[in-house]
Amino acid sequence: MIEILTPGEVEAARPAGRFVAATLRELQRRTVPGTNLLEIDAWAREMIRAAGATSCYVDYAPSFGRGPFGKVICTSVNDAVLHGLPHDYVLQEGDLLSLDFAVALRGWVADSAVSFTVGKSADPRDQHLIDATRAALAAGIEAAQPGRRTGDISYAIGSVLTSAGYRVNTEFGGHGVGSTMHQGPHVANIGRSGRGYVLQPGLLLAIEPWVMSGTDKLVIDRDGWTLRSANGQRAAHSEHTVAITESGPEILTVADGS
Repeated sequence: MIEILTPGEVEAARPAGRFVAATLRELQRRTVPGTNLLEIDAWAREMIRAAGATSCYVDYAPSFGRGPFGKVICTSVNDAVLHGLPHDYVLQEGDLLSLDFAVALRGWVADSAVSFTVGKSADPRDQHLIDATRAALAAGIEAAQPGRRTGDISYAIGSVLTSAGYRVNTEFGGHGVGSTMHQGPHVANIGRSGRGYVLQPGLLLAIEPWVMSGTDKLVIDRDGWTLRSANGQRAAHSEHTVAITESGPEILTVADGS
């Protein structure tokens, strides 16, 4: 399914984007060495309740996971890159943490992810991973112009990631959102320009570059959800929900005051 929203519906989706962004910013602020992943999930759960939002994850049970997910946020640590299932783990100084968060608010979904180093001891190699995904996200958003195609986004993302020295996995990538979390079109993190679905005003896309150091191969954790790098090295993930408008792409997952 691909939904094309009216201008009024895009406006109605903005509160969801602001809430997701503000929640991720607050969770990052609270997360320090000694924080348990289950605390992060509990904080996010309370913020969802207070906002009157609905988690897109807690009942999520796709074919690729051992569902339902049961938690409200993905917490991927170090060699984990996607779908990290919160569990009883206490974060250590220097851990690389990715938070991926999606909710529905007032009928519309927003989805975003951020990676950061816990504490003050950032490994330069981890920062390179994080910076590469952020730069690729910016390039992908810039390419998300009305009348262009999903392949243009994929090409922009892939060009940044490969230039930074990373291999790009094509099993998981960006996707459409709207009244539900995972919709078409699929937006791979590498591809050919001029190919794919034509971007129309009213389309909402979750654009999400992610990379792993030294590999593009994934393995599934015993929890049935968490995806890890096959070589055990670290990974990073950045994501925004973007609205395609007549005047160009607009990032919805930005908090007030950002």
